[in-house]
This record gives sequence, structure tokens and C-alpha cells, in this order.
Amino acid sequence: MSSQSKVCKGPAIGVRHLQSLLLFLGLTVMHIARLNVSVAIVAMTNAESTNPDFPEHHWTERQKSYILSSFYWGYILTLCPGSFLCRRFGAKVVLFIASCGTAIFSFVTPSSIAWGGWQVFCGIRIVQGLFQGVIFPAVTEHLAVWSPPEERNRLGAFSYTGSDCGTVLAMFISGMIAKGPLGWPGISYVSGALCGAWCILWLICGANNATESRFISDAECKYIESSLQHSDDFHARNIPIPWRAICTSIPFLALLAARCSETYGLSTLQAEIPSYMNGVLQMDIQSNAVFSSLPFLTMWMMSYVYLIIADVLLRRKWLSLTSVRKLFNTIAFWLPAAGLIAIGFLSEENTKMAIALMTISVGINAGSTIGSTLNTIDLSPNHAGFLMGFSNTVANVIPILTPLIAGLIVVDKHDRSQWQIVFGIAAVIFFFGNCVFLIWGTAQAQPWDAEDFLTAKDTEANTKQAPSAAPALAPPIDPVLEQQIRWTERYTAKALD
Repeated sequence: MSSQSKVCKGPAIGVRHLQSLLLFLGLTVMHIARLNVSVAIVAMTNAESTNPDFPEHHWTERQKSYILSSFYWGYILTLCPGSFLCRRFGAKVVLFIASCGTAIFSFVTPSSIAWGGWQVFCGIRIVQGLFQGVIFPAVTEHLAVWSPPEERNRLGAFSYTGSDCGTVLAMFISGMIAKGPLGWPGISYVSGALCGAWCILWLICGANNATESRFISDAECKYIESSLQHSDDFHARNIPIPWRAICTSIPFLALLAARCSETYGLSTLQAEIPSYMNGVLQMDIQSNAVFSSLPFLTMWMMSYVYLIIADVLLRRKWLSLTSVRKLFNTIAFWLPAAGLIAIGFLSEENTKMAIALMTISVGINAGSTIGSTLNTIDLSPNHAGFLMGFSNTVANVIPILTPLIAGLIVVDKHDRSQWQIVFGIAAVIFFFGNCVFLIWGTAQAQPWDAEDFLTAKDTEANTKQAPSAAPALAPPIDPVLEQQIRWTERYTAKALD
């Protein structure tokens, strides 16, 4: 029986794995283009530290802060629209345009800065943010139609680790390019070239779904589509979004609470701890590329550790999918919460311990990908892109609030007690955000995920108003059995042809 099921899945490494690899590479190159500015801006304003053969710009700290944050002004605006674009045009087109737009504006960045200064640089970053805001809704939508439920953790978590890989590479590659013969303009050129190369690869190998792929085998296509229980005309239909049902869904609201608390805690770990180390521990880790990238490197590596453990737990059926989600989310939230509190009590003699705790806490937080991020696909494969876009829009407001709250509390950056309050608030949010997810979260698909959910509700309302019909002579056929019969008939006819 097991050997037969393996044959039905098609090749051991199939097109669904290729799609996951393409998503991984896409997130990697686009995060390099997104995050390289933090290194590039240092090279632009201090040419002596990298390559003095290229022009130096004398920008104020405020102007540099505008440049660093301007990407997210555009990014947050297209998170929700990205899911609607995917439903209308497909994830393949949306991701292609996002990467192509990022590449074009990366190429024109050096010449544009020479012409218009920091203001034009901000404008370019805003436009790049608009292009990249659609990425995560599109990736989630793509995974939802390509990942069989039993492989969702494996394919989804691997794809999302591309963002961690891109974060690490952005710091290392950008520094090397800036010091090399290409100088700081080379950072933009290399980023644009990587995005352009991915566009070509994606155009050739990417496909909106299994039925559209020109490389997939019949067995793998049948395995994917039947496991997702799609109707025959699913990919040709535009399923309406049940707004009211989603916004009043307790499991989705629990997921939203978890995502918001995760972004608040993680932004505190990534943005405020370096400031604390500089003010209280008298250590400037932001000027050290190794210390700055170490937490992200740990996060990337830990993602694969979580992935392997989750795969074993589910394959051997030691835990249900819901239990795996809650277990990993608890580890990813509560251990970093304890780390935040501990860091606040370290003295100047414990700088190495502070760096270790920060690195470990950020690394452990990688479990939130399997814990809550992938939960959007669990709740509703048919509306996964919209759920990701909506939750990301709300969650991305939090990193804007984090530094503002810290700024109100920390009047004297050398006062440890004030920083302890900042870390304590983040730890409490981490703790209670996960409590909400533990109580109300689930990995079960919700009733409003059904393709005919709104239609069925309208029919039910009309039935209540109309006189009751005669009872059916025969019970309705099981929908799963009906789906299997349809797929068997389709591929039997295809084989006979």
C-alpha cells in the first residue's frame, strides 16, 4: 500500500518541490534588494570606510532615517491589494512583476541619486516597497495551491526561509561589493541582476497551479489536486471572499493576535537590544557586521531544525497538526520572552552573555513560521493570500509603534531600569499573544473556506423562506468520495486517449 501511494505522488522530487525552491530563491533575492540599503548608506556617506573612488554624500542622520524607513511606506500599502491581484491574475504574474520592478529600480538607483539626491532615493525606495508588498500574499497563495496538506510544513517552511537567507546575504554581500571595484553603486547593480535572473527562471519554470505546469507528470498533478479536494472548475472560478465570516472568526482573530505579538517582540529584539547594548553595556554591535548578522544567521539555521522536528512529529503521528502549531509557537514566543527579561538584568561585564542571549532568542523565534505563519493556509487554503495580506498589514503597523513606545519610556539610554520596562512589556505581549493562540488557535480548515460558502448561505436563507420540499430519496454522496471518482474518471479517459 505504501509503495502504491508513493507511485501515485509522482517523482520523489517533483514540480511542487521546484516551485518551493523558486519561492525560496525569489524571497532571497528580493530581501537582498530590500535590506542592502542599510550597508549601502554607510558606504555612500563614508567612502573612506569602503571605497574612496566613488562619490560621497553628506546626508544628515534624519535624512538617512527617511531613506531607511521609506521602503516600508510603500510596502504596507500593497499587502492587501496583493492578494486581490493574485486572485485576478495569478501568483506567477504578480511575483514576476514584483521582482522585475525591484530589479529595474535597483539598476537606476545610482544614477538617480547623482541627479536628485536623497529625496529621489526615498522615492525609489517607496516604489520598490510598493512592488514588494505583494510578495508574501502571492507566495502564500502559491503555496496553498501547490502544497498537499501532508507536505505543507515542509514546502512552506522551506520557502519562507528564503527571507532569512536574504537577510544574512544582504549584510555580507553588500559589504564585500562596496569595498570591491564596483563600489557602493555595485550593490544596486548586483541586486538588480539577481532579481532579473530570478525573473527569467520564474518565467520558465513557474506555474500558477499544477494543472497549468508544462513539466508536471499526470501522477503528481492528480496527487496535488485530489489532496486539496478541488472541484473540476476550481482554477477557473473566482471564489468570493466571506469578509464577515473571516473578520468574526475566532481562530483567525487568535492568529492575528499571535502575529501582532510576534512582530512586537521580534522588533524589540532586533531594534531595541542593540540600542540597549550601546547605552547600558557600552558596546556598539551595529558597527560589527558579524554581530549584526549573527542573530539572522541563527534564525535561518534554526528554521531547518524546526522543519525537521515538525516533519518527524507529523509523519510518525506523535502530534496532530494543531498541536505542532501550538507547541512551536509556544517555544518561539515564551523562550524569547524569558531572554528579553534576562538581558535587562545583565551588567557591563556580561556583554558576551547579552549577545548570546539576543542571538539565541532571535534564533528560537524562527519557530513562529511553523507555529503561526503557515496557519493562514491551514485555516483557509482558498483565501490564504488574503489572510496573509490582511494579517501582515495589521502586524506591520506594530514595528512602527515599537520604537515610539521605547522612546517614551527610555529618557536616559544609560538607565537600565527604563530598558527593563521596555523588555518587560515585550515579554508580556509575547506571553499573552501566545496564550490567545493556545486557547483559540487551530489548524482545522474553517467552514468559510468552502468554495460555495456564500452560495450555500444564500440557498439556506431562500430555503427557510420557501415551503419545505419533499425529503430526498437517497442520502447525498460523500464529497471526498465524489472528488476521487471525478479524478479517476478524468485520468482514465486521458489514459485511453
